[in-house]
Amino acid sequence: MSNLNDTVHRVTQRIVANSRDSRRRYLDLMDRERERQPDRNSLSCSNLAHGFAAALEDQQAIKTNRGPNLAIVTAYNDMLSAHQPYGTYPPQMKVWAREVGATAQVAGGTPAMCDGVTQGQDGMELSLFSRDVIALSTTVAMSHAMYDGMFLLGICDKIVPGLFMGAARFGHLPAIFIPSGPMPTGIGNKQKQKVRQLYAEGKATRAELLDSESASYHSPGTCTFYGTANSNQMMMEMMGLHIPGSAFVQPGTPLRQALTRAAVHRLAQIADDPAHSFARCIDEKAIVNAAVGLLATGGSTNHAIHLPAMARAAGIGFDWNDLAELSGVVPLVTRVYPNGSGDVNHFQDAGGMGYVIGTLLSEGLAHRDIVTVGGDDLSIYAQEPWLDGDALEWRDVGESGDPEMLRPASDPFQADGGMRLVEGNLGRACFKTSAVEPERWTVEAPCRVFETQAAVADAFSKGELDCDVVVVVRFQGPRANGMPELHKLTPPLGVLQDRGYRVALVTDGRMSGASGKVPAAIHCTPEALGGGPLARLRDGDVVRLCGKTGELSTTAELDAREPVVVTEDENGMGREFFAMFRANADSAEKGASSMLALAGL
Repeated sequence: MSNLNDTVHRVTQRIVANSRDSRRRYLDLMDRERERQPDRNSLSCSNLAHGFAAALEDQQAIKTNRGPNLAIVTAYNDMLSAHQPYGTYPPQMKVWAREVGATAQVAGGTPAMCDGVTQGQDGMELSLFSRDVIALSTTVAMSHAMYDGMFLLGICDKIVPGLFMGAARFGHLPAIFIPSGPMPTGIGNKQKQKVRQLYAEGKATRAELLDSESASYHSPGTCTFYGTANSNQMMMEMMGLHIPGSAFVQPGTPLRQALTRAAVHRLAQIADDPAHSFARCIDEKAIVNAAVGLLATGGSTNHAIHLPAMARAAGIGFDWNDLAELSGVVPLVTRVYPNGSGDVNHFQDAGGMGYVIGTLLSEGLAHRDIVTVGGDDLSIYAQEPWLDGDALEWRDVGESGDPEMLRPASDPFQADGGMRLVEGNLGRACFKTSAVEPERWTVEAPCRVFETQAAVADAFSKGELDCDVVVVVRFQGPRANGMPELHKLTPPLGVLQDRGYRVALVTDGRMSGASGKVPAAIHCTPEALGGGPLARLRDGDVVRLCGKTGELSTTAELDAREPVVVTEDENGMGREFFAMFRANADSAEKGASSMLALAGL
């Protein structure tokens, strides 16, 4: 067993020290909640009767407290491809619960929006704050005090962080996340990217683009690029909240069904064990493991926002300094699209999360000694599940099945994790270097300043950006308009880069976990709304972004200028209902949450 890396140990200890008071308050609350609601029989007879009135064949078991009653919190809908398979889960899970003397009820549902549908549309301004809504929905589902454990059915971008945050407030109970797996591989990623860029240049028709996209996103299951949804699944494995090896097994397969059945049996087994409660599984070490996994796999930049918010919900303080310091020692061991050519199915076939966790543990880069829902430490997650006839078993992964996809931490693709903190007189921001060629990590050029994605597209179509340029898109922060992803910027900026120009993006908005090869300083804080530095930039100011030195600066004299003030129409598509979230949101680095801010967490 390797000793823990010094930097990983130091960062973990700093997080423990910085979180001491908040973590103690959280654990004290969880202990009080367990004592206050020891089981559903603490409810009045009227309360309890309401709770099992519709349970049909499970009525008697719930009434007589025959075994644990397990909550299903589901983010099912059949518009979101990753969540469509969940429609069949609850009836099956109820049967599997009865097999081990337990019962299961759908406690509630949460919304689940698809960022792929809302990209570039007004609905995207609801996206980030849907995470808080999902957390609130989870707490509503669990507020009935009928349950001895939680199943959390969710996969995609804001859904898993929201479920996690809601579950954390019921952390006296055990919880297992259940994924449904990625859709089969469609057309090659390079082909898809090529058609997008041709369309951005006016060289492909809308029909050709739609045919290409439909050949990529084509069936139930998670999108197969390594974006936020699949990064979520990686983090659940790194924190031990899945049945081991569950993340990337495709829907509708016997192995997928066996893993879900095992999750039901396991939650019933640990329902009465406080040592396996969510609050005890999720500690500072587990949060560090999630961050290490994010860095080692080149995961989504969205988790620079989500992970601090998730940690806060469990009384843990985690910030970009922690992420950046870990990035300095955690090597990049995977190349999954958009950081490589193969998708998550290829990743799974090459060894998947079992290989990643195994190599990180062997080099002392992850905490082995965390409590997981699968066992007493992380070791079992370094294996892969398989079916021996009808029996679910686990086995060693062995060597990488494809050295172009997966490498050992001792011989990585890149010496660091590729998530840099950049800062200077333009604020603090994140720069995902793992998807960018090293010769492009530094760009210094005059800037063009925009307030919308549409304005960037218009300038591109007119040829105004055919030069070395730093494109600044401001007033895209959480308080301005909900911090939408700006994924539609990627194709035109990619075209400019392919034409030979030095191009970079600076924004207080978000970019997708699927964002590609253009250097970008994102999540810039303080945001432009309220007078942040980006509000003082003007066209032509020279901006420098450097991933090597961690610099984000301008030579302009910002203090001598008044900030630009922009007001947007925030009505329509329900955006007016989210005004309270925008008005009270804290910074991106803290998690951009009004819910946590107002709760004093």
